[in-house]
Amino acid sequence: MRNAFVLCCSIALMGAIGTANAQDKPADWTKSKWGPQDEIGAANYITPELVVKAASLVKTGKTYALGMIIDSKTPAYPPRSFKVTVVQPGQAGNPGLGPNKATYNDDIIEGWVGVGSQLDGLGHLGVEHVYYNGNKVADFADPTGLKKLGIEKVPPLVARGVLLDMAAYYNTDVVKEGTAFNSKEIEEVAKKQGVEIRQGDIVIFHTGWLSLVGKDDKRYGAAEPGLGVDGAKYLTSKGVVAIGADTWGLEVLPFESQNVFEVHQILLAMNGTYILENMNTADLAKDKGYEFLFVLGQPRWRGGVQGNINPIAIR
Repeated sequence: MRNAFVLCCSIALMGAIGTANAQDKPADWTKSKWGPQDEIGAANYITPELVVKAASLVKTGKTYALGMIIDSKTPAYPPRSFKVTVVQPGQAGNPGLGPNKATYNDDIIEGWVGVGSQLDGLGHLGVEHVYYNGNKVADFADPTGLKKLGIEKVPPLVARGVLLDMAAYYNTDVVKEGTAFNSKEIEEVAKKQGVEIRQGDIVIFHTGWLSLVGKDDKRYGAAEPGLGVDGAKYLTSKGVVAIGADTWGLEVLPFESQNVFEVHQILLAMNGTYILENMNTADLAKDKGYEFLFVLGQPRWRGGVQGNINPIAIR
């Protein structure tokens, strides 16, 4: 599993040598439309009025957990790992605390935040050590936490969610790796489902890819279907807040060109658009839940780059 990740990324990186300027990026991409002090990017699109409209989508009260269950065996981008240790501190050799013999369990997490279902913050990926709104890594990244763009700055993400069922679009259970979703495919599947992508939306792709976890981890980590460069530019032009998928990296892999994680750069660094990875979309797709209320209160770890999440879709 891990070897597959390393091999895939090594090939992409070797192909990228000498192509640092090959990316087509706007000259003013380091300046946010929300001003030089902005740290929340596309979350600015969420307004009280849009939240009220999104809440009106709730008709049945059915809820969907979009976060996957994770443990020490969950495949992840190397060298990431995750482990939970349960302890009973100070309780060895005694029947409990006080006359009522109270006992308790605590847990310790050892691992990386970027395992399983996760939110990529705006300080996660940049271009030549420059990140969203022109923040230079030397000025804001510190081993003790990000001084800017920390995950704690992200406001509650409550918005209209749109599911694009790419597996149904391609008439398959699992979309083939290397399949790119660009403006043509996005427009066609949205039209087929009868949904419109609007400013302030959170768009999530269903590909069936997450079903490989525990069954074919090697294939899951070696590549994936996903968002293409043109698709990323199309969705950011629509003013969406976040884009996610039931894949480990959201964007198509192998990459469409020699550029490495270019979709991440377009979304996070250039537009302040958040990324949601490893979303559990199977039940939502099964019920054809193409529009829903999306609710996420992310962990507020000061200076964090990413966050383990369990967003809720409500219909």
